[in-house]
Amino acid sequence: MKELYQGQRAMRNMRRQAMQRGVIAVLDIGSSKIACLILQFDGPGQFRETDGVGPMAGQSNFRVIGAATTRSRGVRFGEIETMAETERAIRTVVQSAQKIAGVRVDHVIACLSGARPSSYGLAGEIIINNGKISEQDVAMALASCEAPDFGRGREVLHAQPVNFAVDGRSGLMDPREQAGTRLACDMHVLTIDGDAAGNLVHCIRRCDLELAGVASASYVAGLASLVEDEQELGSACIDLGGGVTGVSVFIRKHMIFADAARLGGDLITMDIAKGLRVPMQVAERIKTLHGGLEATGRDDREMIELGGSTGDWETDRRTVSRADLIGIMRPRVEEILEEVRAILDASGFDHLPSKQIVLTGGGSQIPGLDTLASRMLGQNVRIGRPLRIQGLAHSATAPGFASAIGLALLTAHPQDEWWDFEMPAESYPARSLRRAYRWFRANW
Repeated sequence: MKELYQGQRAMRNMRRQAMQRGVIAVLDIGSSKIACLILQFDGPGQFRETDGVGPMAGQSNFRVIGAATTRSRGVRFGEIETMAETERAIRTVVQSAQKIAGVRVDHVIACLSGARPSSYGLAGEIIINNGKISEQDVAMALASCEAPDFGRGREVLHAQPVNFAVDGRSGLMDPREQAGTRLACDMHVLTIDGDAAGNLVHCIRRCDLELAGVASASYVAGLASLVEDEQELGSACIDLGGGVTGVSVFIRKHMIFADAARLGGDLITMDIAKGLRVPMQVAERIKTLHGGLEATGRDDREMIELGGSTGDWETDRRTVSRADLIGIMRPRVEEILEEVRAILDASGFDHLPSKQIVLTGGGSQIPGLDTLASRMLGQNVRIGRPLRIQGLAHSATAPGFASAIGLALLTAHPQDEWWDFEMPAESYPARSLRRAYRWFRANW
């Protein structure tokens, strides 16, 4: 237990040191693209509060000075499959962002979308002896949370306190300095596949970079795409990526559930390639330029030239109606939304007061998706664009950049995690997170 605690604190200290030096990079390693943003941090007062949009954005103390993307290689279902190819892609995107920014970065914070995330809600309670709650009391309450056996090869990625109660008064965000005799807490723990996370750590180290933190892509996409009221009242963020569709549920500004379906936009592209007998690159172009989900009578008459370079005149001049293209795309999108519906049902989403659903990620830009999603998931569905952050070009503000932008926001304003509290060695939980400590000791 002690090793993980120290390893996570070491990463947090590394992040603070990088921010004090002025620059740090965030890296979104997805199945279809890898994005890198280089953030420059300045002291308070450097930027006006009105420079950004929204109180959650944190634009008052950082700006983006370099941004680059490249096609993802060696990544499948949000997990690294071919180490050498992913390493080359990461080196390429980081060097491009450094060239634009005109600075060198040594520390990166990364997010990953795959690794089969799984959520747990834990509860703990202690007696307060001195009448006023101290930071050590909060640490002891978190340490009292008893966790189940997460399973072989499962490791803890996030362990966030989401609710506190003092003498029965629940809903407290921060109980420190409050008077009381009994402190209870609820903690959300997100576990992932340890091998997938270890591969990410190893790949970034091979790129001669220091890893200053890891976050769930579903979590940071929600931070970027949900407005403050949605995070407060209960909403779900559906991040439709290339290889994985991530789901995160928020209430009272805390993530309380996260999961992911191993289905994404790449499968839609593959269906088009198989159905129309065209290469994947052509299928991706057709999907982007002509794709849709709601067919009308006009779509039967709208013909799309498939093109080609086979050398056969007939094959290269083929056309297909947009209605036929929609007929290929819609069944796969319905399958993805059915999987999302099952995840939302498992999360207890229907019991939240707001029940707002926000679609983001590159796949959310398919025309007609919001209409189909509202029919299958519920009425309160909208397409979410990430918050605007200072210095980011307009071309990098599309829904496909939600994870990268959310990771930048989390870097500037990290949420308290279990290992952020000073904890006496004798108070480490006996079994709750011990295995996670072993993994961090081996990898950090």
